[in-house]
Amino acid sequence: MRLVDTHAHLHFHQFEKDLDQIIKKLDSHKFAFVVNVGIDVEDSKKALALSEKYEKLYCSIGIHPHEAGRAPEDFLHTFEELLKNKKVVAIGECGLDYYRMLSPKELQREVFEKQLKFAKDVDMPLIVHIRDAYEDAYEILSRVGLPTNGGVVHAFSADEEWALKFVELGMYIGIGGPITYPNNHTLRRVVRVVGIENILIETDCPYLAPQPVRGKRNEPIYVRFVVEEIAKILDMDIEDVAETTVKNAEELFKP
Repeated sequence: MRLVDTHAHLHFHQFEKDLDQIIKKLDSHKFAFVVNVGIDVEDSKKALALSEKYEKLYCSIGIHPHEAGRAPEDFLHTFEELLKNKKVVAIGECGLDYYRMLSPKELQREVFEKQLKFAKDVDMPLIVHIRDAYEDAYEILSRVGLPTNGGVVHAFSADEEWALKFVELGMYIGIGGPITYPNNHTLRRVVRVVGIENILIETDCPYLAPQPVRGKRNEPIYVRFVVEEIAKILDMDIEDVAETTVKNAEELFKP
């Protein structure tokens, strides 16, 4: 059974002590690949550097909405340089986060729109972070449009009506550990409504560990718990869920 993790942060400090062991598990668990996600300019460079070291790691380059207020004016020029490396498969994570408001709304929207237009110009898929900002994010995405391959709303946290709107735009819905939380009935409805063909699986490790390991550091192999839960929700064979979500990821990111 092949697996994929479309959203990880393996270059974060939480993995400093045992990264080699984490990477070795990717082979033993038959991972197709992992997308290592950048959250600002320097962090994106780190994500890329790590991806260059390991065959099954790829990366995205982006500025998270929390970091929008600190984004250098010439960040797109740096991204153009990083894009020369074939290990870069997406732009992001970028988007809007009105929950913690670590950057002003106007700056978040400005930096998000710049990255969206850049993704269209270079025709790279988009990894989008949205929290408590679905209306504004949808307005920007629908107005500006998406790159050819679309993108993914990572760690989706809205209801099924919003999910369908983003699917109609040409985006996948990113499903991770929270699908396994006993009270997350809304996300289960999202999975039923959008169907396996519109889902990407992810961990967001080291965060959002699934229920069996909740409270611990998340890591790519725990994406299996996400696969198992989706299989239960959709009454599908676990291997079929795993293989379909790998193919969805391959279709979007083309590693």
